[in-house]
Amino acid sequence: MRAAIMYSAGDVRIENVPDPKIVEPTDALLTVTRACICGSDLWPYHDLEPSESGRRMGHEAIGIVEDVGRDVRKVKRGDFVVMPFAFSDGTCEFCHEGLQTACVHGGFFGNDEVAGAQAEAVRIPQADGTLFVLPTRDANGLVPSFLSLSDVMGTGHHAAVVAKVSRGKNVAIIGDGAVGLCGVIAAKRMGAEQIIIMGRHDDRIALAKEFGATDVVSERGEEATERVKALTGGHGVHAVLECVGNEQAMTTAVEIARPGGAIGRVGVPHYTGIAPETTFYNNVTVGGGPAPVRAYIDELLPDVLEGKIQPGRVFDRTVGLDGVPDGYRAMDDREAIKVMVKP
Repeated sequence: MRAAIMYSAGDVRIENVPDPKIVEPTDALLTVTRACICGSDLWPYHDLEPSESGRRMGHEAIGIVEDVGRDVRKVKRGDFVVMPFAFSDGTCEFCHEGLQTACVHGGFFGNDEVAGAQAEAVRIPQADGTLFVLPTRDANGLVPSFLSLSDVMGTGHHAAVVAKVSRGKNVAIIGDGAVGLCGVIAAKRMGAEQIIIMGRHDDRIALAKEFGATDVVSERGEEATERVKALTGGHGVHAVLECVGNEQAMTTAVEIARPGGAIGRVGVPHYTGIAPETTFYNNVTVGGGPAPVRAYIDELLPDVLEGKIQPGRVFDRTVGLDGVPDGYRAMDDREAIKVMVKP
């Protein structure tokens, strides 16, 4: 089969690789019908050290189950499923607490141990706990929104949950990428009264407004902080969704959170640390991490099926496998919000 392999920063190739096989009795094999490129994939696209073997990329997919191991009970051949970006057994204490990304037998797709899903097929460890069986193969063009449940919609929702978004509160979302845009959807869905999108790309801002953003802040640094406080009576926001992961974004998050507020950080962190004084003396809660998207599908899927939310709109370009290298370039150059892959 063919798959996307990143050999070094900026070097993504489509190559023939061995077909996946059942390794453990709890495995399943998935034929990938849709995958995508994640904003977090751009970090190695910038700084991955060269290697001869490369890294099999991709951690988001939907597809058809083609085979299952002898111990798989809940998933069967022919099921149409969401593959969350982390695999989990569904039985450990952390899975029962809704934190599948901390599963004692779990891990993440797209690394040296478990191959990625920007491919024609992929092996799924812990299939019963990982895969979510969808009720339909398509319903009025909802495949892109189904795909968003594998990561970005659940991740935006996780940021909102951790930031304690609720009815009547004001919210700022830092980052106008796919996760930030899904954070707007989540904040609107959870009843936020004022939703400030912090970004500077016209197409993304327009989509954020359609999703429910009420205000736009395109400044950065101190100017951004001043602008947010001006929009919120001088106090800052109740909830900050930090969806970027760099030091400037986290510094801004700390500065715009009002006393007693909360920050939900879901951008993969690329900074060494943030001074704790402001959060400590203002009683600001900081939380977040890899989103347990498997835990959120049950809650979010009905709204997708009913058309109440349309997270699939963050996909603004579709490519075949041969187009994946250029898809990385397009996202890195901000020519595309999120690229969907149709193997």
